[in-house]
Parts: sequence; structure tokens; C-alpha cells
Amino acid sequence: MEKPVLFCATSNAGKLREFRSAAAGSLTIETLPGLADIRVPEETGNTFEANAILKAVYYGGFTDGMILAEDSGLEVEALGGAPGVYSARFAGAGATDETNNALLLEKLQGVTDRRARYVCVIALARRGVMIGTYCATVEGEILTERRGNSGFGYDPLFYYPPFGCTFGEASMEKKQTVSHRGEAVRRMIGCLNAREC
Repeated sequence: MEKPVLFCATSNAGKLREFRSAAAGSLTIETLPGLADIRVPEETGNTFEANAILKAVYYGGFTDGMILAEDSGLEVEALGGAPGVYSARFAGAGATDETNNALLLEKLQGVTDRRARYVCVIALARRGVMIGTYCATVEGEILTERRGNSGFGYDPLFYYPPFGCTFGEASMEKKQTVSHRGEAVRRMIGCLNAREC
């Protein structure tokens, strides 16, 4: 039996890889056709959920199929929840993983409370109409130096105590078992399978 196709509005290869891994066996997730030619909407929301909904409704207008959009990032307790919705551009426009990580380490110099969480909110829409949102988090702490070359974003700094390593040191398969994106996808699939959304 052919798996249903769900379009995804992201050009981030790391995120797409995680979505596909979490959905394997249930859904086929494909990049929205023509995504590269569609003007990127301004993310004006103050929350992950607001930005995810904004993107799902916007990109949903470019297809008749169902589409998922997400907003995700890192919240650090000692920084009042920052970088939060600005995680990808923490170090400014055109920021890279390296510059974002460097700024985070700089801001946490001398800070002992290094608790942090990854947050992901997926918004699902069809033809520009919202179907539902699915949120997941994973708790950890920020190290004082990078460890590992796997993953992306803040993964080399994000230490997950149950693994005894950073997400940057964990394999993709291991990370997916607890990943905020993976769990959000699983919650979305559960809702779809139960026909509750």
C-alpha cells in the first residue's frame, strides 16, 4: 500500500532528514514543489506556534495537498528563554551554526545554571486552512564547549543526560528516539491515524 504524501515547507536539509526519519513507515514527506521559487514569509510571531501556523497557512496556499511547516529552536533558562524564536538568527542575519554557537557560549560565560530545552511546533494545513499543531520538547543543558560533529544547530552544545553525550555526539538514529522534531511528527501522525485532525 502506497504511503500518503505530506509536503514540507523547509529548505533546511537537517530538519527534512529528521522529519523523514520520524515518519518512515507511515508517511512520505516531500519538499513542497517549487519551494525555492516562493518568497519566504516574514516570521513575525513571538512564539514557535505562531510562526509555524503563519508558515503552514502561507505555504498551504501553494498546494492542494496537506503541508507541514514548523518552527523550532533552543530555549535557555539563564537567558530568559532566549534565543527562542530567534535561534536560527541569534547572531544576526546570515548567522551560521558556528556564529550562533559562539554567541551562546559567550552569553553563558560564568553562568552555572545551564538548563535548556529544544522546542518544536509543527503546524499542519490544507489549502491554507489550519488542521492542527503538535508540540514537543526535550530537556538538556548547554556545555562550555562543543562536542561532536553530528546533527546541526546547537546540537554540539546540547548535552542530553540520559545519553551521557551531546546531540552532536549521538547518532541520527539515537537522537531521533527523543528528538523534539521526531516526537512532534509522531504526535501529528498519531492524530492523523486516529482521524482526530
